[in-house]
Amino acid sequence: MKTFKMTSLAGTVIVLAALAGVAGIAPAQSIASRVARVSNGTIRMSFTAKPGICGSGNSIRHNNGRGRTTWGNDWNNSRDVEYDYECSLGPARVVLDRRNGELTDVRFYVGGRWRPAASDVVDLGMVPAREAADYLVSIAQSEKGSMGEKAIFPATMADSSNIWPALIKIARNSDLPRSTRTQSVFWLGQAAGEAATANLKDIVLDNSVDREVRESAVFALSQRPREEGVPALISVARTNKDPEIRKKALFWLGQSHDPRAIDLFEELLTKK
Repeated sequence: MKTFKMTSLAGTVIVLAALAGVAGIAPAQSIASRVARVSNGTIRMSFTAKPGICGSGNSIRHNNGRGRTTWGNDWNNSRDVEYDYECSLGPARVVLDRRNGELTDVRFYVGGRWRPAASDVVDLGMVPAREAADYLVSIAQSEKGSMGEKAIFPATMADSSNIWPALIKIARNSDLPRSTRTQSVFWLGQAAGEAATANLKDIVLDNSVDREVRESAVFALSQRPREEGVPALISVARTNKDPEIRKKALFWLGQSHDPRAIDLFEELLTKK
């Protein structure tokens, strides 16, 4: 009897541990599985946006108001969300259209309130921000059309998300559309911290990445804080084997008005 009880207890522990493991991954899977159940219709979901982000219509202000991203042709047009204020704080709102089991559109808003839902709209409610970001990144990693590109910006706006390693992988993945990879590089360039600069520089130096994506990485370096971006651009201008990439780096150094850039120009122009 004692042996039986001990075995039962051990088995119970094993089962509970397995269930705990399943529970740990279930929420991340639930967004994808719930979306997959809608073959024809529209899915809404909301999540916590990063602090300092507000929206009005298709216009979203981020980086404490320094940046603004506009979706669609009319920045004040919103087919899914209505607003009472010029710039309304969170939550973040994502809308997915699916037709015949395929994703056909991704729309993103911040703040406001949902318009009355049609009969084909499924609302997933508030979902964890990190899991929303992971799901959106999974779209960027798998979609071969324009949907991958559209999914990246909403993912960057999710609170407490750390998607930069995934964006680096997307930028390097030649099987994905160039527009998706370029969009990844752009938002990587907006990331805070020295790690973003280092990773952008690595992308520029990697000649296995096609030139247009590397040129986008050069531009993203030019948008980094001067103490990070200028030394990286100088290194690219000095050492990169691709003359077009070197030329791009020199162009953006010329726009920086940094004394270190002028020193480089003097060195290059007076070199015998």
